[in-house]
Amino acid sequence: MEELFVYAILLYEDLATENEYKKRLDELFLNDPENDDLLYLEWETDIKKAIIYVRTHIDYKNLDVERFGRILMSKLKVVYANCSDIKCFAGRMYGLWESLPGNIQNIEPLWTLCYADDPLSWGDEEQTRNIYERMLDYYKD
Repeated sequence: MEELFVYAILLYEDLATENEYKKRLDELFLNDPENDDLLYLEWETDIKKAIIYVRTHIDYKNLDVERFGRILMSKLKVVYANCSDIKCFAGRMYGLWESLPGNIQNIEPLWTLCYADDPLSWGDEEQTRNIYERMLDYYKD
């Protein structure tokens, strides 16, 4: 469910497309057709309701934060690579951080989403990029 939770957050923040979500949901469902959550989501046609379902049915206390973080960083690498304006990217990352559940907001690398844009306030785009790139490579093996 961590992967769908990543998609739910990214969809909510307009950082992923509905087609990406549906494609991955289809793959997950085909691998586990007995999963009631996946079955429900397969039938749910309203993306807003699907996002709400995922966010309300995830077990926040037992969330695999490392798996969640790895998936999120892999998706954000694509967003970062396709975004030429670091200020725009930074603004969206802070919004993303605000969307995270409180129990994981202060865990690295997720915490970085909150402060990585600070150097932009004194015009230091290079430092901001370095911070984001370290964040995106946090799980690099």
